[in-house]
Amino acid sequence: MNPGTLVIRADASIAIGTGHVMRCLALAQAWQDSGGEVILATAELTPAAARRLHEEGMEIARLQSRSATGSDAHEFAALAQERRATWVVVDGYQFNAAYQRSIKDAGLRQLLVDDTGLCRPYCVDVVLNQNAYASEDMYSSRDPATKLLLGPHYALLRKEFVSWRKWQRRFAPAARNVLITMGGSDPQNFTARVINAVQALDLNALKITVVIGGSNTLTDSPHKFESQCAEKIQLEVDVRNMAELMADADLAISAAGTTCYELALLQVPMVLVAQAENQVPTARALANAGAAIDAGCFHNFDQQHFGSLVRTLILDCELRCSLAHNARCLVDGLGAHRVLQFLLSNDAARSERLSRLQVGVC
Repeated sequence: MNPGTLVIRADASIAIGTGHVMRCLALAQAWQDSGGEVILATAELTPAAARRLHEEGMEIARLQSRSATGSDAHEFAALAQERRATWVVVDGYQFNAAYQRSIKDAGLRQLLVDDTGLCRPYCVDVVLNQNAYASEDMYSSRDPATKLLLGPHYALLRKEFVSWRKWQRRFAPAARNVLITMGGSDPQNFTARVINAVQALDLNALKITVVIGGSNTLTDSPHKFESQCAEKIQLEVDVRNMAELMADADLAISAAGTTCYELALLQVPMVLVAQAENQVPTARALANAGAAIDAGCFHNFDQQHFGSLVRTLILDCELRCSLAHNARCLVDGLGAHRVLQFLLSNDAARSERLSRLQVGVC
C-alpha cells in the first residue's frame, strides 16, 4: 500500500546543528522506499543539508514564518493539508505544546521526535524518543491517546548505515585508526581542541581521520583547519561514506548527538563529549550501559584527563570489545523501519475501522 505523503517540519543551522534534519532523513528514506512522497518544511536550512535532501529526491518547502511561532504552525498545517499529508513529523526543541496543539487542531496526524520531555503537555498522536535514557516517566503529562516509541530500538539511522548491520568488527590489540567527528556544524570548533589532545599523546602509530560536517563554517576555508593538523591526520569534509569511515576506525571521539547511534551500530568503541547541555544525558546513559566512555561536557574540558581516557581506550583491547558489544546490543539498525511500520499499521487499523463503520451504515 502506498503510504501517501509525509510532511516533515525541521530546521538546520550552524547554531542548532543538522541532527534534527538528518535523523528525519532516515525516516524519509524508509517512507520513500515504501513508495511514498516526502516534503521537508523548514524555516532554516544550511546549504549542505539542502544539497543532501535534494540528492535524496526530497522536496523542500521554505516557510516564511519565524520558526516555532503560531504563524509557523498555521503555515505548516496549511501546507500539510494542501498536500493531503498522511502523517506529519515535527522534530526540534522549539516546538512546544502550543505548536503541537495547533497541528492537532488542524486534523493532522502527528509524530513528534523528542529528546527532552520538556514540551509538555504532549497532545500528539505519537512521541518518538530514540535515546538510551528515554523513559515513560518523561511523558507523564500527555493525552491518554498519545503513543510512545522509546529507546534506541527506534533509533533513526539512514540507509547507508543500515546496510552495514550484519557486518562484524575485528579488534586489534592496540587501536591504530582514530575517528574524530564533532557533528554537522561544531560552532565552537571543538574539533580543534580534540585534535590537540590526541596529538599530545604522541603515539606515532596512530592514524587520525577528522570529519568536518558540511554545515561547519570551516568548510569555506579548510586550509585554516589543515594548518592545525599534522601530516598523519586525514581531513574529510562533508562526506557521503561516513559508514565506511566508521568501519575503518578502531575507536571514535564524537559529540554525544545522533552520531552515537550510528557508531553503536558499527560497533565503534567511543569516547563522547557533550557539546551542549542537551547531549549530557546521552553521554551518561551510554556510559551507564557500558556502551561508551563519557568524557564530560566541553565547558569543563580538561585536555590531560581527556587524553588519559583516549590513551586507555587505545591500549585496552578488552575494554574496546566490551564497549562495542554493549553498544551494538542497543542498536540494530531497524529503528526507522519499525517507526514506519508503526505509522502504517495505525493507518491500516484506521482504514479497517472506517470500513466497518461504512458496512454498518449500509
